[in-house]
Amino acid sequence: MEKQKVIDVLNSEMELATGCTEPAAIAFTAATAAKHLNGAKTESVLVRASGNMIKNAMAAGIPGTPYQGIEYAAAIGAMGGDPDKKLQVISGVDSSVYAAAEKLVAAQKVSVKLADVTEKLYVDVTVKGGQNTARAVISGSHTNLVLIEENGKAVFQHSADGRQTEGIGPEEISSLLSVEKIFEFVNEIDTENDPLDIIKESISVNTAISREGLMNDYGLKVGKNTKDEMEKGIIGKDMVSYAVSVTTAGADARMAGAPFAVVSNSGSGNQGITATMPVVAVAKWNHDSEDKMIRAVTLSNLIAIYIKSRFGRLSALCGATVAGTGAACGITYLLGGDLKAVSFAIQNMIGSVTGMLCDGAKADCSLKIYTSINMAFQAAFMALKGIRVQKTDGIVEDDVEKSIENFAVLGNRGSVGMDSLILKMMLQKTK
Repeated sequence: MEKQKVIDVLNSEMELATGCTEPAAIAFTAATAAKHLNGAKTESVLVRASGNMIKNAMAAGIPGTPYQGIEYAAAIGAMGGDPDKKLQVISGVDSSVYAAAEKLVAAQKVSVKLADVTEKLYVDVTVKGGQNTARAVISGSHTNLVLIEENGKAVFQHSADGRQTEGIGPEEISSLLSVEKIFEFVNEIDTENDPLDIIKESISVNTAISREGLMNDYGLKVGKNTKDEMEKGIIGKDMVSYAVSVTTAGADARMAGAPFAVVSNSGSGNQGITATMPVVAVAKWNHDSEDKMIRAVTLSNLIAIYIKSRFGRLSALCGATVAGTGAACGITYLLGGDLKAVSFAIQNMIGSVTGMLCDGAKADCSLKIYTSINMAFQAAFMALKGIRVQKTDGIVEDDVEKSIENFAVLGNRGSVGMDSLILKMMLQKTK
């Protein structure tokens, strides 16, 4: 295996993001369009987005504001976002931008429509200002621009068919990696000299937002409440509860719009937190070396990236189960597990949390993460004892790669009908 190719995958699939990645992607697209209004001020915004993007952005908080949802994300992006910052597009914007965005939304100058597309990750934003109109489209990944228009004329066109062209494609990742190859890579890396900056940044940045979630009240306060229950003796003050509290606290803060960046995994900040923080928590609890922690965090994130490359960035199934599977592997590694134990941990996760639905990005994502991380520990503990879900049970097979394939089929072909039902239920609530 070429070490640099795997590092390139890490850098492609893990990146800094401020706030939920779906609203951030919408703000990025709107900011890009507004940049092409030839200096005119945005007076109206039309967002056309795929069902999955609408589902994941409807209830997500906007960092640094009391707002949530698609209209505000698009308005803030269009009124003053910096597209050069990509998923940190609204980081550092002036308070006047928020005020202007609020007025635009209040005046009903921001509209959202369901795009008639098959692509799950798709955003098309048209902005108008004075005599000018501009349009920007992303497709396939959260910052993958495929079209920019000025007054109806294309000034940039990257991929007319909307396929992902930015970064490393899922097919390339899937063909490059396997559970065995990832384990081999993790044991071969030089944690001091190899360029693993994104892994180290994920540890520091995601720890910071987790700390914020533990200190202050955000969303459902799942992480903070777990910490309080530990301190009161209601639940045990142990490694599992500690890891669950710090992980869910990060998601609590993020979904409520805390003005903190995260390092995402496969386009999701919550998945970045879920793949990183339980592993960091175990390493700190056991006083493991930084070298061992970096290897375990790398293993967790790479397993999540690998499964996601076959699973799809957006799905009717919850991504916390995928990131939790990565975490189960990282935990198993930290507790002394070998390749066989890591494979068993994956089998145990696929045999348990598969099927958890995704009904959008919102406060209760932390509850789904709570469930996934608790199961990640159980999967790891079983694996370390040589126990795994057997091939006679459900979708699990003897070969871990075949089990992952079955999981991916459910996340792709199996979730189409569920996606439309979930979106219908969510949109009916807004009427």
